[in-house]
Formats: sequence, structure tokens, C-alpha cells
Amino acid sequence: MALLSQQQLQRFLCINAAAAAAATAATSWPSLSPQLKARRVRDRSRWSCSAIAIDAAAGSLTDVAGIRWGSTKLQGAREEMEDDVVIRSGDLGGFSFAAVFDGHAGFSSVEFLREELYKECVAALQGGQVLGNKDLRTVEKALQEAFVNADTKLLNWLEETGKEVESGSTATVILVGSNVLIVSHVGDSSVVMSRSGKAEALTNAHRPYGSNKVSLQEIRRINEAGGWISNGRICGDIAVSRAFGDLRFKTKKNEMLQKGVAERRWSQKFVSRVQFKGDLVSASPDIYQVPLESDAEFVILASDGLWDYMNNSEAVMFVRDQLRKHGDVQLACETIAQAALDRGSQDNVSIVIADLRKTEWRSLPAQQQNLVYEIGQAVATIGIVSIGIWVSSLISL
Repeated sequence: MALLSQQQLQRFLCINAAAAAAATAATSWPSLSPQLKARRVRDRSRWSCSAIAIDAAAGSLTDVAGIRWGSTKLQGAREEMEDDVVIRSGDLGGFSFAAVFDGHAGFSSVEFLREELYKECVAALQGGQVLGNKDLRTVEKALQEAFVNADTKLLNWLEETGKEVESGSTATVILVGSNVLIVSHVGDSSVVMSRSGKAEALTNAHRPYGSNKVSLQEIRRINEAGGWISNGRICGDIAVSRAFGDLRFKTKKNEMLQKGVAERRWSQKFVSRVQFKGDLVSASPDIYQVPLESDAEFVILASDGLWDYMNNSEAVMFVRDQLRKHGDVQLACETIAQAALDRGSQDNVSIVIADLRKTEWRSLPAQQQNLVYEIGQAVATIGIVSIGIWVSSLISL
């Protein structure tokens, strides 16, 4: 029998400890119904050790282009895991494909897209031939076609099957070659590159709120299509402005309006004045081409479950320090996902890291920490602990 690695052994012990704790706890709830008891056992199992929620490969994956990949999915506090990650190579010439999907209102759209979007990209890019031509306009046209085709097929599938018809998903794809990176982006996941330790943001979140240029463009597009923004959400419902699926904001907009009337979210008089002129949620991607020069170290592609709790520079510093210590991109991926949970992330956290193999990690000097930042973190921690002690003292009175 093969010996387990240290990380695998830790996971094995953690899983068994969690299961034992859950089983023991179940015997202490004799008055609960079987259904509620089972639910509490599941909850106890989930939270006894957060490592059991990580779905990741056993070690770093190296593809045909020599890129080392790490990927992980962490459920967090959500009742369901609605994210997924995909890494593929071999069908796009010298390019590798990686994607992060962040689903909402169910997993069905992600389940459909994780295979279909890759197939559409391979077909539109002619097995990598379009990428080899190095004509960005041709690449953009092909990726636009792939994303629109995948969305059309998803919408038809949701309507035909009736399976989680309100579900949708963001998708951010990276295509990595030997000297160029292409990003095709829909939604609020993000891609960040480390260039000699400096964070370079490669995407902008598609959200219907905020004062940045992209958000203002999204708000304008939605208004011109006949929609409106309420509390930072399209029609008071969804907080992402580009996504796959979401029938009610595309082919079922009028049905969405009538449902709103029935639920008394708006009046029939209000609905009579609404005139739709296009989709409120779009699957049309933003596409970027980025050169991979000698200073390009690694790329982080992650759902907002990471970025809402860690900024670009912090994430790059964290991963860079991990790689400097052990060089294991998979372990770095798992560790930063856990760090997001430790910082309070309540969302699913899905991450892909591509080590571009241009850096000798062991030879890098230790990173200098930002003293002001460290002091700020310490003060914040002390403040939180003090508040906790004060609240506890009030409760005990």
C-alpha cells in the first residue's frame, strides 16, 4: 500500500475526527426528530474540520506546456457548493484551458457549463488553430461565439428540463500559452497576475452597482435594455450583471414581471410601463490578451469568495510566500482558500493558480512584510477580541 503524504494524512485524520465527533454528538440529542438529528450530524461533520470541504487534486498538475496548476474548491458556510473549476490541456494546440464557475440559484447551470463551455471554445478556436494565428480580433470573435453558443444551449436545456430554471453561473476562462495569456470573462470572479511580486488585475467585476467605469457601463446597458437597479441588484433580484443562464432576465422577462406582480413586489401599473429591449443579464465576455514576459510569475483565478476578503496585493504576497517556502502550487492553493475562510468568507471559494515556471522559488529572498499593515491587523484583532469580551460580560450580567 502506498504511503500517504503529510497533507493527505492530515486530511484523513481530520475527516475521521469529524465523523467521530458527529457520531458522538448524535447520541446527545435523544429528543430530536430523526430528520433534525441527521441535519445536526451533517452540520457538525462539516464544521469539525474545514479541510474536509476542500476538493482538490492530490498534488500539483503539470501540463504539456510545463505550467504547474493548483486548484481547490471550498464550500464555506453555504448550504450548497455551487462553484466548480476546470483545467484542461491537449485540445488547443500549445494552450491550456482553465475556468472558474460561480453558480447561483442552484448548481444546474454550472453542471451543464463545465463540459459544454470547454467544447464550444475548442470548436470555435478550431482546436487551437485560431490561437496560433495570433490575431486578437479573430480570437475575440471565436470566444464571443463560444460563450453565446454555450449560453443559448444552456437556456434551451434549462427550459426543456425544468431543472432549477432560475439558476445561472458566471464563468471566467484563461487560455495560457508559452508567451501569452488570453482571458475571457463573464461575471464577478477575477484574474490577477504576479509580475515580480507586483499584483496586476486582469479583469473587472460585472456588477450593477458602484462608481467605477465598468459598473457604470453595466448599469447603463441594463437601463437601455428596459431594466432597473434596486438596492444594487437588477430588478431588485440579482447582484451580477453578466452570467450564463438566468432565464428570467433573458427569454422569460415578461414571466418574471408577472411573477413579481403576483408576489406583490411591484404593481401591474408599474409593469405596464416596462418595455424590454434586450437581455438584462448578458453572457457576452470581456476578452483580454496579456503578454507573458520573464517577470510573469503566476496567475490567480478565483471566485469572489476569495476577493471579497483578500485584495489583489495580499493574495499575490500570500501565494508568493507559500511558493517560496515549499514550491507546491497545490498546497498554496488550498492554504489561501482556507485563509479566506479564516478571514470570515461566507461564500464558496474556488481558486485556480497557474505557476508559469519562470521563477526559481527556492532562491527568492523572504518577503518583507508591510509594517503598517501588520500593526493595523494587530490593532483590529485586539479590538475584535475586546468587543467580544465586553459583549460576553454584558450577557453574563
